[in-house]
Amino acid sequence: MIYFATGHRPDKLGGYGVHAVQRLDLFAIAQLTRLRPEMVIIGMAQGWDQAAGVACIKLGIPFDAYIPFRGQELMWPRHAQQRYKIILDHAANVRLCNPGGYRAEKMQIRNMMMVDAGEKGLALWNGSDGGTANCIAYAEAKNKSVENLWDFWSK
Repeated sequence: MIYFATGHRPDKLGGYGVHAVQRLDLFAIAQLTRLRPEMVIIGMAQGWDQAAGVACIKLGIPFDAYIPFRGQELMWPRHAQQRYKIILDHAANVRLCNPGGYRAEKMQIRNMMMVDAGEKGLALWNGSDGGTANCIAYAEAKNKSVENLWDFWSK
């Protein structure tokens, strides 16, 4: 099964600190160990996307990195940029989804491309409006199921 990962940024997952990132990485490792996907597609955003990438690296699961635009990471702190590069270096394939720099709609285009390429979604979503909700709505419109892990995460 080829999964696409969609989920929140760190501000909705406990923050940007080391302990919050480690907790998220361990959660992603546990979930991917349970599911054993043949491949995962990630969008490279901080938070759930990158945790899924780290889990794939640790478990030896191939993953494709879908970048919404060139320079996605340039406004992040140095340590976050280093993590981004490490994850990208381990990707089976890197796909630049849009030319040029930042525009908000490029994240949704990236999400749509991930859904179109995947078979099932693996979400970490608290039910709020935003990019994760939009990605899940698009997946459902394409008749692709999405497993939301929020109840396991929030315990």
